[in-house]
Amino acid sequence: MESLKSTDKKQVEKSSNITAKSQSEKAASSVGSRRSSTGKKTEKKSTSMTQSNKNLNLERKTPVNKKPVSKKKQEEYRRKASREKENRMVSKIVTIVVVALLIMGTILAFSIYRYVSSGLKPLDANNSEKVAVEIPQGSSNKAIGEILEKDNVIKSGMIFNYYTKFNNLTGFQAGKYNLSPDMTLDEISEALVNGTGGAADVKLTIPEGYDVDQIGDAIEKNLKIKKKDFLDLMENDEFFEELHKKYPQLLDSAAEAEGVRYRLEGYLFPATYDYYQGTDLETFVTSMVDKTNSVMSPYYQTITDKGLTVQHVLTLASLVEKEGNNESDRRKIAQVFFNRLAVDMPIQSDISILYALGEHKELVTYKDLEVDSPYNLYTNRGYGPGPFDNPSEQSIKAVLNPQSNDYYYFVADVSTGQVYYAQTLEEHNALVEEHVNNND
Repeated sequence: MESLKSTDKKQVEKSSNITAKSQSEKAASSVGSRRSSTGKKTEKKSTSMTQSNKNLNLERKTPVNKKPVSKKKQEEYRRKASREKENRMVSKIVTIVVVALLIMGTILAFSIYRYVSSGLKPLDANNSEKVAVEIPQGSSNKAIGEILEKDNVIKSGMIFNYYTKFNNLTGFQAGKYNLSPDMTLDEISEALVNGTGGAADVKLTIPEGYDVDQIGDAIEKNLKIKKKDFLDLMENDEFFEELHKKYPQLLDSAAEAEGVRYRLEGYLFPATYDYYQGTDLETFVTSMVDKTNSVMSPYYQTITDKGLTVQHVLTLASLVEKEGNNESDRRKIAQVFFNRLAVDMPIQSDISILYALGEHKELVTYKDLEVDSPYNLYTNRGYGPGPFDNPSEQSIKAVLNPQSNDYYYFVADVSTGQVYYAQTLEEHNALVEEHVNNND
């Protein structure tokens, strides 16, 4: 019986435990349910608050009393935007153009450099075959370059022209030349300056001190051109004006001279000239004037600095040429002439009398001294109209660099060529009696 009771008691306790556990789980379930419910309520409340805040922000962002933008303002905004767009576009275009120009400039500079470098080199360094080239009288450096390019001797006539200018190369001689494509511009220029490389039909030598009349005789004798035609050309004003335009520094003072016989007297430089059949007289004479210009060019500034003119220098040089026979005497005689001019004393050179007479003789008489001519420097003071002959460069240099002295007279012993100088007329007359009259 006790055993049964005990068993029943255990069952009752077990049942009680199960019941308590069940109640406990229910209670927990009830608490969780309440918590879940509370969480949902909280979430709903939070969602409601967020929506409320959004609505509040929208209300804040939206102005309550914002005025509408006027059409004028809108148009200004539109124009401003359009200008900014245009400016950006212009900036891009300018950048592109500048870059393109820089590229083109670089390419052009490189091309020019290559062209010039190529033009300075021989046309064909491996071709030494001679080419016959003819340079006409009076040809300019530019014309010579064109001829050489045409005859396939050089690459560029333009480069040759600038090359000669930069190197101050002048005085190229006309003639027939045998040149080759393997020659440098320096070698070609040297041949043209020296007149080497070909033979002329006639080589005409004009001696120092020849006047226009004597040159006319030489031309008629050697070139078979009539002296009259030459003298007519010397008196041709249109021909002189053409030369004046071509050589203004040389001929300015000659153009202003009055009473001259031949305006080109003194300007036909004494030298050896190449003449080719078919060359006209104007071209040949031009080459003589060109030679004078080449000789005088280094002295133009000195002439100006000394207060002289080309006409003055060539006039005195033409007298010095025949009065003295060496550099020393010519420099002394030139100073004697300057001494006389400084005190307004007539130059009194016999050379002027012979030119005024139009004669070539050794002795001048007292009657000759009375010849009526502007070239008579016994009766006329100053330089006279112009040169009396065509002087050498040595005589020109003597006038530009005379030897200082205080002489006013000189006389030459024609048998020995010795020149004697004096300060006074009395001293001079004594020297004349001793060295001239006693030789008769």
